[in-house]
Amino acid sequence: MRNLFEAARVDEIKRRMAQLRPESERQWGKMTAAQAVAHCSGGMELALGDRTPPRMFVGRIIGGIIKPKVLGNDEPLRRNSPTVKGLVVQDDRDLAKERERLCGLIDRFAAAGARGCTAHPHSFFGPLTPDEWAILMYKHLDHHLRQFGV
Repeated sequence: MRNLFEAARVDEIKRRMAQLRPESERQWGKMTAAQAVAHCSGGMELALGDRTPPRMFVGRIIGGIIKPKVLGNDEPLRRNSPTVKGLVVQDDRDLAKERERLCGLIDRFAAAGARGCTAHPHSFFGPLTPDEWAILMYKHLDHHLRQFGV
């Protein structure tokens, strides 16, 4: 399974991120490229334990059922998948600054490995192992890069 503990995947994500431009056109959703990169930084902060949002009610009910369907294969995340409220970015952002911030968070996550992952449950899926966090973070980054055709 593709995950952010693999150096090759980290390199792949960074190469793809370098292709993003402020004028990159989205293929779905509402965010600009800079907003999507900022949003992805928020996701990485979840995995690292820098943000600890509460569990979503719907996640408590169906998160455990959906988790193996999402994390049990290399299929990409679906378009317009729901997101954690606190990760929605609506203000204008500078793509270069956001890309630099995200690269730093990715490096921190990959360097720390399993010991760097939070024990705090994901707001939708609930408790995740470090390997599940690494899979989810790769899939989330891939999802938003595909959103902009890279």
